[in-house]
Amino acid sequence: MTQRRTFILTLVPATLAVGASLRANAQAAKIEENDPAAKGVKYVHDASKLDPAKNAPYVKGSICATCALYAGKATDAWAPCAIVANKQVNAKGWCTAWNKKAA
Repeated sequence: MTQRRTFILTLVPATLAVGASLRANAQAAKIEENDPAAKGVKYVHDASKLDPAKNAPYVKGSICATCALYAGKATDAWAPCAIVANKQVNAKGWCTAWNKKAA
């Protein structure tokens, strides 16, 4: 095998391994309620403080942890959400994009 092929065959897997490691260790930022993306969907960190009369789509129990867009386990305190550019949302939070997770 030529030196060039040996170099490429060594470099590519090493580069992929480093990239995968960086992605695994990178953690999305936690979203703030005043973030424009959060405001756009009326996101709040704590759904228990919402008044259902003032937030018509909200129903008790519709929290981020039970939403189809929540990318974590139901037991995770924070996890990425697709609706807010994969920033982390609070499991106890809520927004107007809430959609019941399939069982």
